[in-house]
Amino acid sequence: MLRIGLIGAGRIGKVHAETIAHSIADAQLVAVADYYRDVAQAVAQQYGIPVVTDNPLEVIQHADVDAVLIASSTDTHARFIIDAAVAGKDIFCEKPIAADLGKIDETLTAVDNARVKLQIGFNRRFDASFRRIKQAIEDGSIGEPQLLHIISRDPSPPPIDYVKVSGGLFFDMTIHDFDMARFLFGDVEEIYATGTNLVDPAIGNAGDIDTALTTLKFASGALGSIDNSRQAVYGYDQRVEAFGSKGSAANTNLYPDEVTISSGTRVERASLPLNFFLERYMPSYRGELEAFTAAVLHGESIPVTGQDGRVPVVMAMAAQRSLKENRPVRLSEVE
Repeated sequence: MLRIGLIGAGRIGKVHAETIAHSIADAQLVAVADYYRDVAQAVAQQYGIPVVTDNPLEVIQHADVDAVLIASSTDTHARFIIDAAVAGKDIFCEKPIAADLGKIDETLTAVDNARVKLQIGFNRRFDASFRRIKQAIEDGSIGEPQLLHIISRDPSPPPIDYVKVSGGLFFDMTIHDFDMARFLFGDVEEIYATGTNLVDPAIGNAGDIDTALTTLKFASGALGSIDNSRQAVYGYDQRVEAFGSKGSAANTNLYPDEVTISSGTRVERASLPLNFFLERYMPSYRGELEAFTAAVLHGESIPVTGQDGRVPVVMAMAAQRSLKENRPVRLSEVE
């Protein structure tokens, strides 16, 4: 049994707590910390967690904790990873590690020196549809990969207060798509990004964009595109197409049901796509924690490494520079 200490009991921390409590047979939560102790207490009561504190170090250093799950605010990730590594604890951390490459490298060095495991929470790699596309690429079903198109659009914009501190669209939204591009087609060498404000003028006033199109050049020679919008009025739009020399593999959006209504004038779906990321991706959160638990308990490989967490940050930085300078940017320039 893997005994896990949870740091951060906000929205995503609660998702992980529920997943571990109800879906991960070989893991249990034994401690939870949040700067707001009442928030941690509420999660502890709901899921039967015995140790509750407002001091994350108490969780990290607790003798009954084998591994630490970091779901706190982004600016704390690197510090808690280092603290956990020094304490000899294996680590699962939500993305990103940090927004600064020097801090990321310092963090990964600490993990390597401590010889502990670190998994980064890019949960979409564990989505059944995207994994099936990955399989079709790897088994040669589509031939030589040539073009990748990722559509990633949120149902509604985030609060402006979040936009002001998130690092921008490329860091808080497209970073998932950057990781998915690498997961499916391999390393990216060059990025060209363009963006504008078509959804909410307040987002522009906060210094960000709400609509973007990003093109990618892969090391293999293949090309990719990512289109993002902060608002798709019909629901959470999450689609991928991988095109190759022998064919293509693509997924559709998920719906609450598969019903279509047919009449003498039209055929239409009865329901809109799922409207919230937790509905769309809940099984993938279970998958990533199952993989982490197996890696720690049974010595299996970590499926999303610290380096996997670093590269999408480099890609986001390249995209921001490309947008600002209106030119393609090689990732080596950011490095």
